[in-house]
Amino acid sequence: MKYLYPYIVMLFLPGMALAQNSLYGTVYDKDTKETLPGVAVYIPDLKVGTVTDSVGNFSFSKISSGKFLLEIKFIGYASKVITANTADDKPMQIYLSQAAGELQEVVVTGVSKGTEIRRSPVPIIAIDKDYLVTNLASNAIDAITKVPGVTAVTTGPNISKPYIRGLGFNRILTLFDGNRQEGQQWGDEHGIEVDQYSVERVEVIKGPASLTYGSDALAGVVNMIPTQAAPEGALKADITTNYASNNQEVGGSGMVEGTKNGIDFLARVSHKQAMDYANAIDGRVFGTAYSETDASGSLGIHRQWGYSHISFSAVNDLQEIPDGSRDSATRQFTRQITEIDTARQIVSAHDLNTYKIEKLHQHVQHYRVYANNNFLLGAGGSLEVNLGYQYSIRQEFSHPILYTVPGLYLQLSTFNYDIKYHMPEIKDWNFIVGINGMYQDNVVTHGTDFVIPSYNQFDIGPFAVVKRSFGKFDVEAGLRYDFRIFNNQQLYTKPNPTTGFDMPVTGADTVGASKIFSNYHTLYQGVSGSIGATYNVTSQLCIKIDLARGFRAPNIAEISANGVHPGTNIYQLGNNNFKPEFSLQPDLGIAFNSKYVVFSADIFYNYLQNYIYNQKLLATNGQDSVIVAGNQTFQFQQAAAQLYGGELSLDIHPYKSLHFDNGLSLVYGDFIGKKGQVVGDSARYLPLIPPVHGTSEVRYDFSVKAAHLLNSFVKVGIVYYGAQNRIYSAYGTETRTPGYVLLNAGLGTGITGKKGKTVVNIYVLASNLLNTAYQDHLSRLKYFEFYPNNPTGHSGIYNMGRNISVKLDFPLDFKI
Repeated sequence: MKYLYPYIVMLFLPGMALAQNSLYGTVYDKDTKETLPGVAVYIPDLKVGTVTDSVGNFSFSKISSGKFLLEIKFIGYASKVITANTADDKPMQIYLSQAAGELQEVVVTGVSKGTEIRRSPVPIIAIDKDYLVTNLASNAIDAITKVPGVTAVTTGPNISKPYIRGLGFNRILTLFDGNRQEGQQWGDEHGIEVDQYSVERVEVIKGPASLTYGSDALAGVVNMIPTQAAPEGALKADITTNYASNNQEVGGSGMVEGTKNGIDFLARVSHKQAMDYANAIDGRVFGTAYSETDASGSLGIHRQWGYSHISFSAVNDLQEIPDGSRDSATRQFTRQITEIDTARQIVSAHDLNTYKIEKLHQHVQHYRVYANNNFLLGAGGSLEVNLGYQYSIRQEFSHPILYTVPGLYLQLSTFNYDIKYHMPEIKDWNFIVGINGMYQDNVVTHGTDFVIPSYNQFDIGPFAVVKRSFGKFDVEAGLRYDFRIFNNQQLYTKPNPTTGFDMPVTGADTVGASKIFSNYHTLYQGVSGSIGATYNVTSQLCIKIDLARGFRAPNIAEISANGVHPGTNIYQLGNNNFKPEFSLQPDLGIAFNSKYVVFSADIFYNYLQNYIYNQKLLATNGQDSVIVAGNQTFQFQQAAAQLYGGELSLDIHPYKSLHFDNGLSLVYGDFIGKKGQVVGDSARYLPLIPPVHGTSEVRYDFSVKAAHLLNSFVKVGIVYYGAQNRIYSAYGTETRTPGYVLLNAGLGTGITGKKGKTVVNIYVLASNLLNTAYQDHLSRLKYFEFYPNNPTGHSGIYNMGRNISVKLDFPLDFKI
């Protein structure tokens, strides 16, 4: 060991010997040349920030030599991104324009260091805190579904899974603070276990990102970034409360954070609960109430050698799941009261209007601890080491008599690792090499229902990326090779002599038992990569092109499922002969930014090899295949497919306070038959493809200092979804969905005290103001119907009706 010590010291400690530098300057208004106090100045690669003082000055001390991106933001001004060299030791003069357009923004999602969006060839968007707090949403994923190209598969108001350009589930990798989120993502109705109050910013990659993240990023990435460290010398607190009228959701979150002498901390506790939601067709929808309590915290240290952060989060969610059962005569919702389920009880009005969680529900717990580290190694090099552990417990209670006995009981342990070495710049060339992956162990044997077997898997993927600027051109390319070693375990079951439910048995007890799963071992592997370029025609106009190949190994349900999944009304079958999915996607984009207009357009084509999809099985008589009564039978299939479409965004600002924002997204998905094979219309289109989707919003911003009103706004907008007639109707798998238009509105303001500081922010936000009855094409509740031929003309469960939210936010800011 003593012989290794010098090398360890060389690897981790050079930064400690680096000269300490300062970075300082002044921020001005470009037009008036007046200094600007209160401007946020942030260095993403170091995770440190500050604000300008009363005369517009800012400073960072004890920073190592090197080039860093600075992000400068101030309300009412266009953000600015500049490159600063700490070795210059000269005061910086930064000028901000009073323009509404935003194109200069730094993103951290991806393999590179902090990068300007306009210079990255990868199709990526950023959603900031202002957007998140001024749009009504019931969970962290729902908050971004109005963004062009992004939608969600939903199971009621609190369960949303991200969909990007027509692909979702295990093809979209969800990150929290750059660390992959793992919590039984294979399930359609398994939501993302993240406290929505903790999310300050979201970055979305629209397209294959396997180069950076490996399997499960085949179609894109959603990175939810929590509240960042407070500026040096600041102590901040924030209390947020929220009420939503439709399901009478009440929620709130309390946060405190501070930074002193390079040591920062943060602590947060949140809670929300809601009754069943309502709409004009169904009234209150039984089985959609929820109660969720979350906690998180972090502790970090910043020095000239870099930074080290350790964080934790905990989610405890009680979530009802509807099954859509109704009384055939009155259409009132019913509940299961016996195990054999031959008769059901009509749900009373009282039970539809209570916060009490039903006996049949899901209990989801998710615990995470992770460390993000960035060591500056001198000469511009750095080493990122991110490690994490997650423990997910999912219990689905499906027995109405012995309701404390979980049907599905899953325990998932995940170890994540992500190591990247950013080499020192060599003649303007930037090289990054890295390796990341995870080890997972999933235990399923503590319940009574076994839709998947216990399994473990190990992922590892080395990669390399190169990046360089040639004048107005920015070029980036990379290559990766992934391995996934997968093992699932055999399972025998017998009836429990006490409860009568199935229970696992081993050894001699397997004699006469039912064999549900067999041992299965395999290796998935594949190449992914990307190459792209951005041409910066002017400082306002850029053109991007990117070609990326994605990789995804089949998930556990696709390989091995064999059973009823509680809460889905589905008997699911897998297929262990599946091959990995591969995608090849070219993207072309253009972006323009001026004082009065911000415009962007993107088009893409995605070719998918071995695309996996779920198909309903029919019996020989043409009726639904039934293995277990009351459940439709589905089995995963595999075929070649293609998706193509694009997004358009046009924001017009006739003058600073007035915004007219518009977005449009379109995606088509088709199966590709084998050579000479004709694919009929019923089996031609991919399932779960969102229809054309558009948004238009007019917003007016204003402040009235004399009335103590700051950062006020009023807005009105529409959300448009076209009819979806391109459906996978074969075997009754999917049905058409009519189009609809929703009217939304909102207003908000900050109220200041005598010293001009904000005392409270007030938001009143409304969605579906006209109480339109509609079904989203990606809503799973659309298919929850026991009597599809009922005389009302309405089948399945409809989405939420009119909803008005009142939110109060109390920020506190101190010096320490």
